[in-house]
Amino acid sequence: MEKFQDIYQRAAQRKGGEAMLQQLLVAPKTAIQLRTLPDDVWLEEFTRKVFQSGFYWSVINNKWAGFRDVFWDFSVEKLLMMPPDMLEQKASDERIVRNFKKVQTIPHNAYMIHDVATEHGSFSQFIADWPTDDIIGLWGYLKKHGARLGGNTGPYALRALGKDTFLLSRDVESYLRAHKIIDGGLQTKKSLAAAQAFFNELQQQSGLSLQELSLILAYSVGDNRVGIQTTQA
Repeated sequence: MEKFQDIYQRAAQRKGGEAMLQQLLVAPKTAIQLRTLPDDVWLEEFTRKVFQSGFYWSVINNKWAGFRDVFWDFSVEKLLMMPPDMLEQKASDERIVRNFKKVQTIPHNAYMIHDVATEHGSFSQFIADWPTDDIIGLWGYLKKHGARLGGNTGPYALRALGKDTFLLSRDVESYLRAHKIIDGGLQTKKSLAAAQAFFNELQQQSGLSLQELSLILAYSVGDNRVGIQTTQA
């Protein structure tokens, strides 16, 4: 397995030096910062990522003001009281992307957030307290208990709101396969555990967050693009 310093130096060289690489790195939120997030923002981001899957992200983002209007700013409390027939009406509203199956994820994920908050004080508390050395466990929780939050959807939502996580982007996957850290299916238990163990080892060597390590790894391979969105590495 490559040492962190070798990966870091290659990424720095490809990005024009260590100073340029450092400018591309973004640290995750602290646990204290995460705990201050209202639970409604998690429902909003889960919904955004569910709808972005399979669509151009710009299309969804351009309609997002409409989504917020239609779904009461993603108020978990209000959505839990919504009668089922009203959901069908909202799914046909021209202000949103009209995909009923994806719209159905909104109340489902609202119930998940509510149930977790009832047990843990808040959903944000639950997310903040989850250990990053088992971040794939949190991915698995979202996949099992949420709606359409498997694959990269849940992890991308976590990254967007600041929870420390690596991402299995194309560049990261390519590196893991080229160095025989994973083989077979990307989302198998074996592959996910191997990826987690690899990032845990890099974290021990570097003291950096999983997010920063994921970015560095992605910048060390693949197409050499500067200034790409950090949520995609």
